[in-house]
Amino acid sequence: IQDIAGEAFHNVWFQQDGAPAHFSLQARYILNDVFTDRWIGRRGTIEWPPRSPDLTPLDFFYWGYLKRKVCETRSENLEELQEKIVNVSNSITPDFLTNVIETFYVRLRHCQVVEGHQFEHLI
Repeated sequence: IQDIAGEAFHNVWFQQDGAPAHFSLQARYILNDVFTDRWIGRRGTIEWPPRSPDLTPLDFFYWGYLKRKVCETRSENLEELQEKIVNVSNSITPDFLTNVIETFYVRLRHCQVVEGHQFEHLI
């Protein structure tokens, strides 16, 4: 992430849910070291709120999109399935991602309006 963000890395926040693998002491030490005061999660600078809406593009866009596209036709074997996953992921264009980012900001505004409660029914 640091290589991609470059000088802007100090503005990057990391968000994770409370999954046990993400909550280990070792994981939290790394997050505290890399994202000092800039990570959201269990025992983080900002606690991950229970029953919170999924705000990350991976949650609200990518996983559903990937599953829908990959499962349009049945894969005959594991290799074909893996190839579909790679092809669908590689087919996502920068313009498409721009729309996802715009949607992300709309979702953040809705989340603020409802003070962190569920908001998907408002979109």
